[in-house]
Amino acid sequence: MTEISEQIPHPVYEKHIDNRVGLPTCKLSTAPVAYPEAVAEMEAHLKAMRAGEREEMLWFLEHPPLYTAGTGAQESDLLSPEKFPVFKSGRGGQFTYHGPGQRVVYVMLDLNQRGRDVRRFVTHLQNWIINALNECGLQARADSTHIGVWVDRPELGENRADKIAAIGIRLRKWMSFHGISINVTPDLSHFNGIVPCGIADQNVTSLQALGLNISMAELDEALIKTFQTSFKTD
Repeated sequence: MTEISEQIPHPVYEKHIDNRVGLPTCKLSTAPVAYPEAVAEMEAHLKAMRAGEREEMLWFLEHPPLYTAGTGAQESDLLSPEKFPVFKSGRGGQFTYHGPGQRVVYVMLDLNQRGRDVRRFVTHLQNWIINALNECGLQARADSTHIGVWVDRPELGENRADKIAAIGIRLRKWMSFHGISINVTPDLSHFNGIVPCGIADQNVTSLQALGLNISMAELDEALIKTFQTSFKTD
């Protein structure tokens, strides 16, 4: 288990710190973080942000295998309740899987400064993921019906699209926590224990499954590089 004190400044961020003025603090946990511990740290960070004691932060991490149930989760979508630990989450959305090989970024941002618009914030998150994946050589897109990021798979069937990234956030006094997850090299069979995000007729995919040999560090580089342009305030 990664202790909070073991978090380190993100090495990609540190490498370019002189050129990235305005980017939130970036932290990296180098070992899987237990879900309750992550939630407790986010809660503490938001409390400190409200008190003016901490700044905005992007927390890059992985979790051990687990399922989380968002505020819209349907019990019938948990197909294998004994497969992995299941945690109720205060974020929006339904059931999702987290585990090794999946990059999770928890976004603790102040929408009082960035604009009190939930829809625009979700759009910014989607654009951020799409822009980062484009940097990695993958064309991805948003969907007009479902939140998240998708990859068209015409070679597998007409209108086939697989989900590669999920978004689930919560706001408290217009400060965000929870965040995004992008499938890099996870065991995709672990998603079989749930109906991911309540969408039964769509599959999930990963960079690895799409034949892209992208490391977690390379994805992090792309996320950090594209953050500011994706979150430009109007």
